[in-house]
Amino acid sequence: MNNLSNRLQSLSPSETLAMSQKSNELKAQGIDVINLSVGEPDFNTPEHIKEAAKQAIDENFSRYSPVPGYPALRNAIVAKLKNENNLDYTAAQISCSNGAKQSVCNIIMTLIGEGDEVIVPAPYWVSYPEMVKLADGTPVIIRAGIEQDFKITPAQLEAAITPKTKALILCSPSNPTGSVYSKEELAGLASVLAKHPQVYVIADEIYEHINYIGKHESIAQFPEMKENTIIVNGVSKAYAMTGWRIGFIAGPEWIVKACNKLQGQYTSGPCSVSQKAAEAAYTGTQAPVEEMRQAFERRRNLIVELAKEIPGFEVNVPQGAFYLFPKCDSYFGKSYEGRIIENAADLAMFLLEVGHVACVGGGAFGSPECIRMSYATSDENIVESMKRIKETLALLK
Repeated sequence: MNNLSNRLQSLSPSETLAMSQKSNELKAQGIDVINLSVGEPDFNTPEHIKEAAKQAIDENFSRYSPVPGYPALRNAIVAKLKNENNLDYTAAQISCSNGAKQSVCNIIMTLIGEGDEVIVPAPYWVSYPEMVKLADGTPVIIRAGIEQDFKITPAQLEAAITPKTKALILCSPSNPTGSVYSKEELAGLASVLAKHPQVYVIADEIYEHINYIGKHESIAQFPEMKENTIIVNGVSKAYAMTGWRIGFIAGPEWIVKACNKLQGQYTSGPCSVSQKAAEAAYTGTQAPVEEMRQAFERRRNLIVELAKEIPGFEVNVPQGAFYLFPKCDSYFGKSYEGRIIENAADLAMFLLEVGHVACVGGGAFGSPECIRMSYATSDENIVESMKRIKETLALLK
């Protein structure tokens, strides 16, 4: 008997986590699988951040923190936003949560209700439309293909806005494509949004520091956008702190207060020790961030070069994050030993079970003609995985 709520039944499981689990199951059977399915830096958390966490334990930071996080961490985030982004916020405009994922969900749950529309550019991160559905809102998908570098245009945005539009989710640098919006491109979107003040921008900037074109640009920098933008960021990607679970929002105080009210009812403040570690991440040396960025850029260059040698792949050059999102629909309809590839999910499963490389089909990201590969892994793994993919795809006729 199924007594689950309608809310849960309408929710799709995370395909990225499902592929990772399937990969781990094969590994447990002794199969040598290279996992390109998970968006997680393969570096360890920098030493000075770990030391701050150890010190926090010794100093008994073991009790509940304020719901939005310790004032010291929020002030460190205020300083980061000023120094790195030239954006002015107060500590009251910052709320910390259990990862940027919760931050995004907090905003959606506080702003969106039944009948509200949320514009979600595709390719999108798998959880955005699901979170909108969770809030009883309606995701409105704008498709941006590889021919436009997976970025929406002002004209597309204008055409998608209706009286019911409440928010736009903008992820730059992007998961799953690695595309980065330039200042000029953001200005174009801002000029459209300025005509529609009922629309809020949820600016997911979690990949801010993994950027290969120089300075990160935030849509919050435009004066007409400041009061209508809620920035989401955190320590997971830049500082290799995925498991520490610290994200934050920066935005208008009334929205931040609403998120605090919501969070106060269902998780309270994030982990106390993790907060002290995050504070050290923001206030300490940024050298490890740049070292990791350089390593990701080298890997980006490597995977792009190798992927371009695979027949049937259409490849763009990602400008940030650590994902490649090749178009692979030329393989749809082909088969191997009676196994027909109908879509990207089939292709991903074929590459996992036959080639022993875990990727994620693009359907989960709103782009069923593509496949996502994370290159947050060693150069050796990248070389070997591309070799396996090339050889496995050659089996399809």
